[in-house]
Amino acid sequence: MTPHMSQSKGYIATHKRSTLAIATALAAGSALLATGLAGGATAAPAPAKSEKGASVSAAQAARVSMIKAAEKKTAAVAEELKLGSQEKLVVKDVIKDNKGTVHTRYERTFAGMPVLGGDLIVHKTEAGKTETTKATEKKIAVSTKALSAAKAPKDARKVVWAATGTPTLAFETVKTGKAKDGTPTKLHIVTDAESGKKLAQWDDIHTGTGETTYSGSVEIGSKEGSGGFELTDDSRGGHSTFTLDNGEGEGVLATDDDDKWGDGTPADKNTAAADAAYGAQVTWDYYKSVHGREGIKGDGQGATSRVHYGDNYVNAFWDDSCFCMTYGDGEGNEHPLTSIDVAAHEMSHGVTSATANLNYMGESGGLNEATSDIFGTAVEFSAENAEDKGDYLIGEEIDINGDGSPLRYMDEPSKDGSSLDYWSADAGNVDVHYSSGIANHFFYILSEGSGEKEIDGVTYNSPTKDGSKVEGIGRDKAEKIWFKALTEYMTSTTDYAGAREATVKAATDLYGADGAEVKGVEAAWTGVDVKG
Repeated sequence: MTPHMSQSKGYIATHKRSTLAIATALAAGSALLATGLAGGATAAPAPAKSEKGASVSAAQAARVSMIKAAEKKTAAVAEELKLGSQEKLVVKDVIKDNKGTVHTRYERTFAGMPVLGGDLIVHKTEAGKTETTKATEKKIAVSTKALSAAKAPKDARKVVWAATGTPTLAFETVKTGKAKDGTPTKLHIVTDAESGKKLAQWDDIHTGTGETTYSGSVEIGSKEGSGGFELTDDSRGGHSTFTLDNGEGEGVLATDDDDKWGDGTPADKNTAAADAAYGAQVTWDYYKSVHGREGIKGDGQGATSRVHYGDNYVNAFWDDSCFCMTYGDGEGNEHPLTSIDVAAHEMSHGVTSATANLNYMGESGGLNEATSDIFGTAVEFSAENAEDKGDYLIGEEIDINGDGSPLRYMDEPSKDGSSLDYWSADAGNVDVHYSSGIANHFFYILSEGSGEKEIDGVTYNSPTKDGSKVEGIGRDKAEKIWFKALTEYMTSTTDYAGAREATVKAATDLYGADGAEVKGVEAAWTGVDVKG
């Protein structure tokens, strides 16, 4: 059937009656958060069927087949890696790149307990050569006596903490609450099982801010429901947009009588819903067209957007537990944070969680935040929206500072007054939203080079630590390098030195060891004082 098209003042909504392929059954019985097949993966000869009978893509069928094959070999791989008798591997994801190398990502358990920071990746070439990337090189060993003596407190679970220091028996507790600005919190606290000393803590809720720029007349996916039209996009995994009506909870699915969503102003509650849906749409399209990834988890399933959260809430956040992005309405409930780069930033936290799962603390936390800024920027450029052109400024239209200045600058992060331009030994002690400046700066220099430059009317001037001149390799190559490094080489504990190593490997895989791209990666990292 021909899609129904209707135009409002601010948006064009696309309504499709037919439900396209949604791989709803692929994750059945599995706790995996898995990536998709990037860079020319081997495809299955014909579409597969889910348990509900819906067709799934050839790429998804191939991915599931590789995961199942890897699951049958976990014991053999553990033996090859010389892991201890109490250690087991759990397959999280398998990616076969365009050169035929298979990258299998594993989580690890010890005596049935999760090993936090014990993840690893096995890289196997077509010729059979095998290499391994580990989050920790230290041996996982907890005494039988300690295991029997330790009793987890109420609401805590036994784990092995291996992300920092010597792997040790620990308790992990999750405390929920709210931050001062109204953001929900899910604070993980890890304590030594014997001494009670706090070993680490981090928040599961990943926040980020952006501008409320309405993207003009755009097409968004909706479908006809029992009482009108619903903001669900079946062509992108069933992504749905809900409204919380300035409250909390699960909200209700956004609906409209005539399929004309919003009028371009905050007065119409569906304007924010349309912006959020459009942001999710262009983010989905970016990951699929540029990286071959179908959906955040790479499983062809859409996420959820929730708008109108809280009262005067000036932020947005990603929550993995509900697989959703949530947006506040900003100051005075008149500036919803539902723009392209905000949507892409939040959804990219989900991509990170499903792949490297960078710990949201220390240097890995800075890399986690930077990844969302990097892909938020990449999506903004990719969308080619005339009302919100791509740039290397984060939150340039939200005016959160009251003077028209951006929230963050990728060409010289310290211009925001808090972010780091360059790496230092203290970087891991800085808030992750500010230590992210190091990787943001790297990405800008890698893409555009150092010094002065004007792009689409915006003037940039990016310095280097040692004053050296760096030539950029182009944003298209830079984002492919970062994505490959994230999905195939980074682990939960990757720090800035590890990010340099991962991106050099990714650039080598993509463009060759002696190419300008590898040299550009090395020069850009040196420019932000992350040396090899």
